Amino acid sequence: MPSLPPLTQALILVNVAIFCLQLIVGPWFIGLFGLWPIGSGFLPWQPLSYAFLHGDVLHLFFNMLGLWMFGAELERLWGPRRYLVFFGASVLAAAVAQQLVALLLSSPTPTVGASGGLFGLLLAFGMLFPQRTIMPLFPPIPMKARTFVIVFGVIELLLGLNAPTGGVAHFAHLGGMVGGWLTIRTWRGQPPFGRRRR
Repeated sequence: MPSLPPLTQALILVNVAIFCLQLIVGPWFIGLFGLWPIGSGFLPWQPLSYAFLHGDVLHLFFNMLGLWMFGAELERLWGPRRYLVFFGASVLAAAVAQQLVALLLSSPTPTVGASGGLFGLLLAFGMLFPQRTIMPLFPPIPMKARTFVIVFGVIELLLGLNAPTGGVAHFAHLGGMVGGWLTIRTWRGQPPFGRRRR
């Protein structure tokens, strides 16, 4: 696993600190900073603040593990500024996707977690290092990064279609991937937000 560059380290420390604060303060913290559906407690800062809250220790652990595995490499490649912009764009895209799903399904529950941003980082890793071999925890089978991204994207889609309100924001994960994909295409001057450079 890679060492931690400064912004990735800061993101992990902030997430852990906020989770500890969340445990101390109680449920109203999620009520104020979790991502609530529009019309059911939504506040303007929630599309960003929800990404720093987590449902339990395992939720926090796996998201921070992903930041370590994929985010550190991307920060070293892009630098902290572009890395932060990319992560923020993925988090916001995940929030938009989750709000659309909540609107369609009339779901009254909040969303928390950095998973949408993490799935954006995962997609970027697969695009930029497609032949890099990685070993996921589940299943413990080595695979190329591009294959890993495709497999997890398909799994998230199938799980989302099968259980759209099952307690895991699968479409937020997919939204984070779409946001990451659009951000990279924008930086490359590719459609839909730009023209390919000649």
